[in-house]
Amino acid sequence: MRDVFIVSAVRTPVGRKNGSLSNMHPVAVASIPLREVVGRVDLDPAAVEDVVMGCVTPIGDQGANIGRLAVLNAGWPVTVPSVTLNRMCGSSQQAIHFAAQAIAAGDMDIAIGAGVECMSHVTMGSDYPEQFYAGIPYDLIPQGISAELICDKWSISREALDRYSYESHQKAAAATAAGYFKAEIVPITVNQNGADVLLDYDEGFRANVELAKMGLLRPAFRANGRITAGSSSQISDGAAAVLLASEEGLKRHNLTPRARIVARVVVGSDPVIMLDGPIPATHKILAQAGLTMHDIDTIEINEAFASVVLAWMHELQPDPARVNPTGGAIALGHPLGATGAKLMTTMLHRLERTGGRYGLQTMCIGHGMATATIIERV
Repeated sequence: MRDVFIVSAVRTPVGRKNGSLSNMHPVAVASIPLREVVGRVDLDPAAVEDVVMGCVTPIGDQGANIGRLAVLNAGWPVTVPSVTLNRMCGSSQQAIHFAAQAIAAGDMDIAIGAGVECMSHVTMGSDYPEQFYAGIPYDLIPQGISAELICDKWSISREALDRYSYESHQKAAAATAAGYFKAEIVPITVNQNGADVLLDYDEGFRANVELAKMGLLRPAFRANGRITAGSSSQISDGAAAVLLASEEGLKRHNLTPRARIVARVVVGSDPVIMLDGPIPATHKILAQAGLTMHDIDTIEINEAFASVVLAWMHELQPDPARVNPTGGAIALGHPLGATGAKLMTTMLHRLERTGGRYGLQTMCIGHGMATATIIERV
């Protein structure tokens, strides 16, 4: 199998629900990082052999193979193909995996893994059936209830959830103030109150969040529960793209590699508790890569709910300072189909900023699955 390298990775700002990106069509939003990811390295789009686009709710404005529509809207040659996939919250991380696997197998030399989700346009779950097929031998409950079950299993307190969520906002605010996200974000001109404004920051985080006020929020999913809106990921809009190449592709197009994909896995887990998949996914990918948690310099585990991260930390015992050090989806938002590529973009830029070597990304997925990727800065 051939090595696969990350050449470029960019994302849009993350817009909050009904925020600055909500008036943009999802196809337009998806096109922005596609143009930028090749533009930053002066690559002719005609060299791209496939675009794999993650989208969790590919219906309505996000339907009809939004990946292909985004490629066409970007003004790229019609010879550039694209496919849209749905592995729920892991969609664009899986898109990166599929694009990387095509390169590793020798089928392609240049491919893009990308993702988009405009949740202000297309409501989460709107592609669900009115009732799940009765023959499925599991009780397919809402994810919020699964997040509560994780609290039960790992004895996670309301206070621990609130504090973790509070710290996510603090870290996101500090990272934004320090300009850490500037290099990875492509600014977008949006209309705010009748005026054109350059949006170059994520809208979701609250710099002035108060821990005491988070403690006053009511449980969101279960009476007397522990998960609130404050300890859950935000409904968001956004897109991201990661450009991948083989060694041959690097040479042919005069591209500079920034990271190597070391390992990638996907696992299944219990579909009822649902959100604990990152635990076995992390164990599996560390074994596959021949690494330990001590080797990992930075970690992105998606903050679908605070309980997901806290349970994972209990089992894996990482250095807490290396886990989501610039905040996560609780503060920065979770545009479902885009989040995997967004987190990969953030992780790559952080490795470069800090001089770290290895990065680990993992995400819980609906119906009990998880993806994980390890990259090495080169």
